[in-house]
Amino acid sequence: MSEPGIGIIGGSGLYELPGLSDVRWRRARTPFGDPSDEYCCGRLDGRPVIFLARHGRGHRLLPSELNFRANIWGLKSLGAEWVISVSAVGSMKEEIRPLDLVIPDQFFDATKRRVSSFFGEGIVAHVGMAEPVCPQLATTLEKAARQAGATVHRGGTYICIEGPQFSTQAESRIYRSWGVDVIGMTNMPEAKLAREAELCYATLALATDYDVWHEAHATVSVEAVIQNLHKNVATAKEVLRRAIPAIGSPRACACPSLLQNAVITSPGVFPPSTRRRLDLLIGKYFRADRRYQVRSGSKRGRRRG
Repeated sequence: MSEPGIGIIGGSGLYELPGLSDVRWRRARTPFGDPSDEYCCGRLDGRPVIFLARHGRGHRLLPSELNFRANIWGLKSLGAEWVISVSAVGSMKEEIRPLDLVIPDQFFDATKRRVSSFFGEGIVAHVGMAEPVCPQLATTLEKAARQAGATVHRGGTYICIEGPQFSTQAESRIYRSWGVDVIGMTNMPEAKLAREAELCYATLALATDYDVWHEAHATVSVEAVIQNLHKNVATAKEVLRRAIPAIGSPRACACPSLLQNAVITSPGVFPPSTRRRLDLLIGKYFRADRRYQVRSGSKRGRRRG
């Protein structure tokens, strides 16, 4: 896909977006294994869009089973420059009511066993995460949500837990004492990997419940989550329908150059296999580096003095 695309990660119901045309399903091969599913590619108001069912069609994958690296890599390889993550969350604040939308600007990673970087195996990079959300994409989502008539909260912290179990009451109380706004199981390390891939990333969080902390509301259950999620999907589709045509191109934010100064390994010691594997991410920065060249078909790199 030569024209920059807009990636959307969420539930399978989002594929039924009104006005989506030229729909085709595409597999993506990645150095990190298989994504959650095939990608549904189409066009909306002339803009290329790339959908991925985060848990696979039919919801087959636990949050801890998601191949986050493959999911993000696949989107980038298919031409995505923006990623909208549509996610069900529990509310940790009284003012965020079930069926409200939240566009968080911060994340707290409380997961325990997920691979959170494309780098390693000889190439080290440290990408800044102080501002993990693209402000321009978040603003576009906020405007679209308000135009759609939704109750939307801009900003706040999304805490990502391992799951698949919901929180205990003790955990929920502790998380609330930390000042977080919503709780979920899927946006980490998704947001970290989107940063490493230099994608504009923002979350459209769909509040389905009050987790287990609210004395006046029933404890979160799968039935309640699914019921409210179905109600929220219709709103989310309307928000996406309005947001996608409004996403500005070309990108004028800092996201497209996040790796420019992030790789600290000397190119002269890049392992050739790792360098080749990461070419989609770092090739534009190191392909012209005279100190290092990956020779096609060779197992060794070459330094030029």
